Amino acid sequence: MFRSLFLLFALMVGFNSTQVLAVDTPPDVLARTTTNEVLTILKQDKELQSGNLGKVYQLVEAKILPNFDFNRMTQLVIGKHWPRATAQQKQALVTQFRNLLVRTYASSLTAFTNQTVDFKPLVMKPDDTDVTVRSEIRQPGGQPIPIDYNMYKSTFGWKIYDVTIDSVSLVTNYRSSFSSAIRQNGIDGLIKTLSDQSNRTSGSPAPRSGS
Repeated sequence: MFRSLFLLFALMVGFNSTQVLAVDTPPDVLARTTTNEVLTILKQDKELQSGNLGKVYQLVEAKILPNFDFNRMTQLVIGKHWPRATAQQKQALVTQFRNLLVRTYASSLTAFTNQTVDFKPLVMKPDDTDVTVRSEIRQPGGQPIPIDYNMYKSTFGWKIYDVTIDSVSLVTNYRSSFSSAIRQNGIDGLIKTLSDQSNRTSGSPAPRSGS
């Protein structure tokens, strides 16, 4: 289920409008404005619609990933195992988790059709630095699917550190599977598994450092 819903997730996390918007732009305004930009690109670009993976990866890199704090996300996903990982292992985990999401988002975006997005009013106090942006994905003939974004305000603007799709948290979902892998084969075993998956995926982007 989680993988099938990543299309909806990917449509919503294009929060980066090439850094035109100010870093203090409210998170809901940032989300609404740039989501419309991503939807427009998907609807107009024939190469994206035809499944051009190279161009899909470019879109993912430019419009989606800059809005995540991968260090924080990976730390939350690894959970109790994070403190005992070495610095080298931590960097490898961040890189491999990032690459995992690149592959997932790219695959999902090629399946885009004609979904629409409805943002809910943001509940936020003036001094809040951690908020939840709530939305719904509406698709013809189907029930709306709620998607919530947990975001915090960094010195570089608002960053995503978790997403909940139809009551399923991305962090919690991966924490369960990663913890099981670590118990069986250790941290290095998880890193190798993720690396092997990346190497087996045709057209996978080259590993990059997490940010």
